[in-house]
Amino acid sequence: MLGFLLRRLLYTLPIMAGVALVCFALVHLAPGDPLVSILPPDASVELQERLRELYGFNRSYPEQFAGWVWRAVQGDLGTSIASGRPVASEVLRAVGNTLRIALLATLIGFVLGCMFGFVAGYFQHSWIDRAASLVSVLGVSVPHYWLGMVLVIVFSVFLNWLPPGGAGASTEWAWDWEHFKHMLLPDVTMSLIPMGIISRTVRALVADILAQEFIVGLRAKGLTDLGIFLHVVKNAAPTALAVMGLQLGYLLGGSILIETVFSWPGTGFLLNSAIFQRDLPLLQGTILVLAMFFVVLNLLVDVVQTLLDPRIARA
Repeated sequence: MLGFLLRRLLYTLPIMAGVALVCFALVHLAPGDPLVSILPPDASVELQERLRELYGFNRSYPEQFAGWVWRAVQGDLGTSIASGRPVASEVLRAVGNTLRIALLATLIGFVLGCMFGFVAGYFQHSWIDRAASLVSVLGVSVPHYWLGMVLVIVFSVFLNWLPPGGAGASTEWAWDWEHFKHMLLPDVTMSLIPMGIISRTVRALVADILAQEFIVGLRAKGLTDLGIFLHVVKNAAPTALAVMGLQLGYLLGGSILIETVFSWPGTGFLLNSAIFQRDLPLLQGTILVLAMFFVVLNLLVDVVQTLLDPRIARA
């Protein structure tokens, strides 16, 4: 087990280095001048050069990359061009907000997805299977930004039950109804993707496990339906948890449209602002932190899978 963990950690290091390089390259390949948003139209050449030197844009790309990585390792992601605030504090605040809705959305999607998947797997080729599969396909197929706008129209405009956006009047987060009600519509919208994917995955797993010979042997020995169900859960759990971990990573980095629709102050909303303002330090820092979260999350999923199924470590 220790050797498996060490190998996974060693594999993670070059991945992190590659992620940092790709993040830096993609941001700098985009057209446009990052200083346009803060420079006045009649800015002198001397002022432009001074700002480029201040932000390090006058150096070569290899020098900029090396300096950026060295500062990032020390926890310094630079200063936002648009706001003038440290990028690290901006990103950490946004990551905290995104984690709140992403974790709850993943939990909702995992519970509903497993429920639909197990029901569809146990009642294969029946109307129950078709109904559960239809719900799963709709969860993946419906445009989620469109669904978010529909939910706002129904529950905020017509019924006036829930707020249409934002994270609450208070800047400090608290787990009370006043703040929690702002999470409901974004969470329901975000949970449809993991629900559909997990449901289809679990349905295929359950159908495959029930067709295996050891299930026939367990039935022949007189094991109860509950005992067989526990064996199915034990065999399906590693793959289902791996899919859930990947979906959490996707929600952390892929919630730009949903957070924009609901004006939720998370990483997606921050990325959207950084893209339109051409704020390179903020854009690089946000992408880097999200990518590192995804890499670390994959590592944790590998560890949990190994703990649940020791055959993975032996393989």
